[in-house]
Amino acid sequence: MTTTLSLETRPTLPPALARLDELAGNLAYAWDRDIRRVFWRLDHRLWLECENNPKLVLRRIPQAVLEQFAEDRDFLEDYYRALTSFDTYMSSGAGADVDAQLDPERDLVAYFCAEFGLHESLPIYSGGLGILAGDHCKAVSDLGVPFVAVGLLYRQGYFTQTIDAQGRQQANAHTVDFDELPITLCRGGDGAELRVGVEIGERDVQLRIWQARIGKATLYLLDSDVDGNDEADRAITYQLYGGDSDTRIQQETVLGVGGVRALRAVGRQPTVWHINEGHAAFQILERIRERVAGGLPFDVALEAVAAGTVFTTHTPVPAGHDIFHHAQMRWFLGRLLGQFGVDESVLLGLGVDHNGGDRFNMTTLALRGSRFHNGVSKIHGGVASRMESYLWPQVSATENPIRYVTNGVHLHTFIARAWTRLFHDSFRGWRMQLLSTDHWQCIDSIAYDRYVAVRRQLKRDLLTDIAARVRRQLRRNGVPETIVSKATRYVDDGNSKALVLGFARRFATYKRATLILKDEARLARLLNDPQRPAILIFAGKAHPKDQPGQELIRKLYETSMKPEFIGRLIMIEGYDMLLARNLVQGCDVWLNNPEYPMEASGTSGEKAGVNGVVNVSVLDGWWDEGYVADGHDGPNGYAIEPIDPRYWYSLLGDEVARQKRDEEEAKQLLGILEEQVIPTYYGDDNAGYAPEWIRISKNSMKTLIPRFNAARMVMDYVRGFYGPAARQTARFTADDCAVAKTYAAWKQKVRQCWNGVGLDVPQAPKILPQGAALELSVGARLNGLSPDDVIVECLIGQMDGERFITERTCPLQATGDGTGFRASIDPLPGLQHLRVRIRPIHPAMSHPFELGAAVWA
Repeated sequence: MTTTLSLETRPTLPPALARLDELAGNLAYAWDRDIRRVFWRLDHRLWLECENNPKLVLRRIPQAVLEQFAEDRDFLEDYYRALTSFDTYMSSGAGADVDAQLDPERDLVAYFCAEFGLHESLPIYSGGLGILAGDHCKAVSDLGVPFVAVGLLYRQGYFTQTIDAQGRQQANAHTVDFDELPITLCRGGDGAELRVGVEIGERDVQLRIWQARIGKATLYLLDSDVDGNDEADRAITYQLYGGDSDTRIQQETVLGVGGVRALRAVGRQPTVWHINEGHAAFQILERIRERVAGGLPFDVALEAVAAGTVFTTHTPVPAGHDIFHHAQMRWFLGRLLGQFGVDESVLLGLGVDHNGGDRFNMTTLALRGSRFHNGVSKIHGGVASRMESYLWPQVSATENPIRYVTNGVHLHTFIARAWTRLFHDSFRGWRMQLLSTDHWQCIDSIAYDRYVAVRRQLKRDLLTDIAARVRRQLRRNGVPETIVSKATRYVDDGNSKALVLGFARRFATYKRATLILKDEARLARLLNDPQRPAILIFAGKAHPKDQPGQELIRKLYETSMKPEFIGRLIMIEGYDMLLARNLVQGCDVWLNNPEYPMEASGTSGEKAGVNGVVNVSVLDGWWDEGYVADGHDGPNGYAIEPIDPRYWYSLLGDEVARQKRDEEEAKQLLGILEEQVIPTYYGDDNAGYAPEWIRISKNSMKTLIPRFNAARMVMDYVRGFYGPAARQTARFTADDCAVAKTYAAWKQKVRQCWNGVGLDVPQAPKILPQGAALELSVGARLNGLSPDDVIVECLIGQMDGERFITERTCPLQATGDGTGFRASIDPLPGLQHLRVRIRPIHPAMSHPFELGAAVWA
């Protein structure tokens, strides 16, 4: 048998180009087009072959080419321009708004997530959660927030996708060579690689720590595929979202427990810990274990840890909330659970949700182990508050501690280069005005012809890309050339005036990718109108184990090959960040029609909107806020009103009710397209990009850019979560955790006494003459608590049917003996309603309803 050896010779950078390595090793190239242009100019064909990976380009480019460009004055001008911009960016500090909340000499935010979507050259992401995490990291770099992130380094990131001739999704695993990624191995002062260990079952699993630079931010990635681990342990971090529940609990132990230990190993000491979805919640246990090992009782350690912890929940979909059986917890985390000085039941109780039993819910652990919690849009914040209300049983969902920060997108990553050039020509300084709603009114000043020219160029670039992808896809599947020609005939026309509609996202069933197919005859008529034609492009992946999601892809592909749809409806394979950028920039219309209220945020529509693409979406997630942003200049697109399915449930049963809701919302969608979108786009002369359409497109850009970019999102976290959490950390950990000790003891006293606390019916007149004060008194049974431990308050409001709407809250003062409370209140004119309650209060509380306790008179 003949042995074949592999040999790779790598070029050496000439001194004049020595810093290309630095540019290739910092993911700032993910959004800095000047840096990407440098590598593209070296060899644009090689750049495409290397899938936009600068590090790989530098490995494969011929030495002679580098020597040639080292003496090319035009190239060196671009190279030095990119370096100057990069150096200026890296040396810039935080703004006053950040410094007002976080002290860079003391504070550090640690952000944990299971996936990060930064760029296609680092394939450790699958979908929206990862892209959001990547945008978060980019924005904190832009803003100068003191920040590190922690994740896992997967040998196989999320699969690459092909679609076969029957429309079946094929999940193709792609094993990456870490040497080709923009990462470096962390080493100690002696040059040896840094490692940390994690106890999993009876084994000690060793983890390497890798570092990725994201502008000024740092991402640490953990890798169990190291010498010394057995085969099963080396595979823990092998595949993103791969394996079964046992794999998942081991991955999450590595992320949560190993992530804390990795930060300690590299010398980072966070004051704020942000858990982005429940996958990383085991970090709470590890941080408690550290404090218990330092001598604190468990309950005090929990308070000290929770005070500085922020938790973001991202979805109401059950599959997004990991649940492990207690047997799994004992098997995989048994040795860890024995290090807290309390009974195992106390630790397992941190994850017990409203269903009870032997279930350990990671979302529940994250909520119990944090004091700052949020959903990712206004609607989702309300949904999450209701879903998790069992943790605050005596408090209404509207008052419990779950708030919201609506997601945003990193503008520099997703806005098209053509727009940034136009902005630069039209109104310089825009990069420094991302949060100024007034500044972006200047988009109105862009001349119609110049604006339309950019929109046409972006559409042309998209259709060219789609045509090439469709040919490649169909020819690989052996489709006859006559069919290939039919499937590409409309996208081959780069100057097509046709309205292009896009739908691209993860193919989960609740996103209802096939909703528009409810009336195929009507859809075919719309797409094939000879005067006003349209092209409908679909892209997206379904999880390899999600058979219903894969069936959506098959259905769309099957429909796309029907005679009435071929060339007009396209189901494209290979959805990734590159294709996503092309779609959100080049489409005319962005479709989104999830089941309300299941779309927590839905950032693809934000990416489209900031590029002047017009959204047509169910009023769910971010679109409920973005459809008419602050009521400025009318809507930014078109809205599908969600139909409350509860009415149909009462008549028809759940499944039939869902079908009825889908039918009604599909009629709305097709009606909006036929009666509003298409006529507005084409105008009276059927030429496309009619003036009214451009008005809506401009309105979308100028209102969405400052409100739904990641800089706004991160500043919401800095002001509302990171700053307060940092201050709580300082407060709770000072003087050997004195406040944490006092607060834990007070909580224990309240819990012991609370069942016996009550209020008498308040004594107050029912009718008052105009101008008279209401003298309100109420008796209290404190059951061992003191008046300083509680607050009694009167809520004054109106009744909306059976719902009480609070308009004012007035505190009552304790009487001398502490058994009564009184207040003198100036009532408003007319009929009002009063409610009186008592709740615990302490100056160390992070939220007034942190304990979830309140008793009504």
